Amino acid sequence: MINYRKMNLKENPQLNVLNHSCAHQLAQAVKHLYPHAKFWVGPVISDGFYYDIDLGDDAIQEADLPKIEKEMKKCAKDAKKIVREEISKADALEMFKDDPYKIDLISNMDENEVVISCYRQGDFTDLCRGPHVENTKFLKHFKLTKVSGAYWKADAKNKMLQRVYGVCFENEEDLNGYLKYMEEAKQRDHRKIGKEMDIFMLSDLVGKGLPMWLPNGYTVWRILNNYITDKEIARGYKHVHTPDLGSVDLYKTSGHWDHYKADMFAPMVKINEGNRDRTLGAILKDIDDSKLEDDVYVLRPMNCPHHMVIYGSRMHSYRDLPLRIAEIANDFRFEAQGAVKGIERARSFTQNDSHIFCTPAQIESEFKGVVDLILDTYRDFGFKDYTFRLSLRDPADTEKYFPDDEMWNSAEASLRNVLDDLGINYFEAIGEAAFYGPKLDVLVQPAVGNEVALSTIQLDFLLPRRFELTYIDENNNKQTPVVIHRAILGSLDRFIAFLLEETMGNLPLWLAPEQFTIIPVNPNVHSDFAYDLCRRMAAEGFRVKVDDRNEKLGYRVREAQVKKVTIQVVIGDNEVQNDLVTIRRHGQKQQLTMSVSDFLAAMHREVAEKLLNPEGEE
Repeated sequence: MINYRKMNLKENPQLNVLNHSCAHQLAQAVKHLYPHAKFWVGPVISDGFYYDIDLGDDAIQEADLPKIEKEMKKCAKDAKKIVREEISKADALEMFKDDPYKIDLISNMDENEVVISCYRQGDFTDLCRGPHVENTKFLKHFKLTKVSGAYWKADAKNKMLQRVYGVCFENEEDLNGYLKYMEEAKQRDHRKIGKEMDIFMLSDLVGKGLPMWLPNGYTVWRILNNYITDKEIARGYKHVHTPDLGSVDLYKTSGHWDHYKADMFAPMVKINEGNRDRTLGAILKDIDDSKLEDDVYVLRPMNCPHHMVIYGSRMHSYRDLPLRIAEIANDFRFEAQGAVKGIERARSFTQNDSHIFCTPAQIESEFKGVVDLILDTYRDFGFKDYTFRLSLRDPADTEKYFPDDEMWNSAEASLRNVLDDLGINYFEAIGEAAFYGPKLDVLVQPAVGNEVALSTIQLDFLLPRRFELTYIDENNNKQTPVVIHRAILGSLDRFIAFLLEETMGNLPLWLAPEQFTIIPVNPNVHSDFAYDLCRRMAAEGFRVKVDDRNEKLGYRVREAQVKKVTIQVVIGDNEVQNDLVTIRRHGQKQQLTMSVSDFLAAMHREVAEKLLNPEGEE
């Protein structure tokens, strides 16, 4: 039985070969339907395969995929043997002389170092190193999933090609299971749910990757903000508020300018006669060379430099430590347009961030405190399926990391010791560290899709040095503190996207943007009672409204279900006469009638205890 949640076809030898072979079958079918088609590459990916295709002036739309699938099935039914042929570079150049994309691939091959091979199936031959299945009859159980654009060689300066995606399995049962899984993923997509629930909106006029929170969404955002802030304050964190931008000098000091500027928004420079007609590249060079006289600012991609400056603004004794500085901070990163996805990955987002300044002797206790806070938070949200990843520097590729082997060895050893002492089960990931130090990521497995890194803890010996931070130890000597970077919810935006997809929008009562809709059966008769109850509930802190529109009861109930209002409160004759309410929860058919006082008491308990279901069972 395939675990579709954790499926990676690249790592499954049989399915890898099957999907790569099916990519060739896609190309064969496209060549039949579009004889002028030319092909770049068709690799296997974690959830199937794709092929990049140049169709000239033609374009494949989603509506064209069934037509291509039909032709692929004909190819499979022909049951042609798939034959591997090893050829010389000269023969390869001659064979693919009409396809500039294959010519480009072949031209970069050294036949003294690699074997050049192609695969032939009936009337179609494609350049490939293989391996492939033996016969097209094994390529029956497939589905083309989507089509998009992709620049040749992933370079925006090159031509845009058509990228057709698909997936192939060994039998119909596995394919149908995967398609059912993908349909569930589609229904869980936070962009779909966010639109249905009026959580957020996007506008190209405002800017790609810049989400705007609507009233319902901002309600969830505000509750999460208050939730994690209160939790942190109770644990001794000091919350601050710092600017959304900083000087380039700040990021030069921290090292982010050298290591991270490609992902930052362009610097903001005052336009004057000296630079009015200059290119951005020339201005950037002057910034790098520190030749500009005016201040230069950037939108901040992270908050640690600001917090380093706050710490360094006064002297500290060892008695002041640990100092836990926290902030709910706006950050900005110029994500690639193709990578932007709703509020899951945006160019503007809000981080639940903190930096703990401590002595080396306090690392273990502070690290343990952060882990406890993460686990306590996960219990509130019912997260149970997660793993810990220790992200380390790649010693074979140190260019993107701060060059200090002694610091890295010390930091990584310290983190391993802490994790081992805490008894935390973890796995190591080489090359996933931040540029200034190793980190621990908590990977949560969602209902659909790959694991998501929600929380992170990073150990940092570097930035305190770069900012020349110190404290006076018990012997009256200056020492450099250690910094622990940590984020519990990560970005609030991404966390909300995760929650929407996990719950399909059925958020627990304490977090739901629309907790209650009171629906009078007959608006002309029952509205007075409904509005009295609404005012009372609002005064007690509940998010509640009355739907007394001149629509049928069933219509109003169904609309509340679509909007995922947590609880519908129906008011009829019996309720008015006996001071009762009849309630129905979203997604449930059964109704429950109780006194108003019992109802309010139960709802207050459910919110206060952050219960995850009506009965309050974990």
